[in-house]
Amino acid sequence: MTGQAKTSRDFGLLSCHECGMVSKPSHVPGTERCPRCNARLHLRKPNSEQRSWAYLIAAVIMYIPANFLPMMITSTITGTRQDTIISGIITIWEEGSWGIAAVVFFASVTVPILKMISLTLLLVSVRMRAGWMPKQRTRLYRLIRWIGRWSMLDIYVVALLTSLVQFSFLANVKVGPAAFPFGAVVVLTMIAVLEFDPRLIWDSTTNKRNDA
Repeated sequence: MTGQAKTSRDFGLLSCHECGMVSKPSHVPGTERCPRCNARLHLRKPNSEQRSWAYLIAAVIMYIPANFLPMMITSTITGTRQDTIISGIITIWEEGSWGIAAVVFFASVTVPILKMISLTLLLVSVRMRAGWMPKQRTRLYRLIRWIGRWSMLDIYVVALLTSLVQFSFLANVKVGPAAFPFGAVVVLTMIAVLEFDPRLIWDSTTNKRNDA
């Protein structure tokens, strides 16, 4: 290699984590703001790793009751049935609605798991100061942040799942106790991604570390 990767910090510049604009620091440290979007500027987001880890761990904890507690409680003349997210997906699949079952499985199971695994990978690689594939890891961060914009789809999936079991006017469907932890997982993963500072990925390429 002919040279070493450089970041804006190496040149004494501040890059905005909101719009990406690079600017010079002000004469009064701690008061810098982006001239384009007016966001607060930091060399790195304060306590980015710790905050992101905290929200991610909370999301993982909440994901357990979200999948094991009943999401829906259906009462009919034949009795009462409680369905988790997975059992509801299986019911839809067995009834022949394969497309809907696939959408529900993707939005409610696959997406949250992939987001948590991807963010864990990024956090571990930053903690280990891994210098491998920084471009690819940055793209991975952008991807899970983009997916975060559609995370509320999970909530609409719950509403869809509820409506699908309204077999007739004789059925009464109530939201189960899993709804709260399920919604918490969506919110917590979104915040965890936003708290992560992707510039830490590039610090590893120069063997530097500064979370403040």
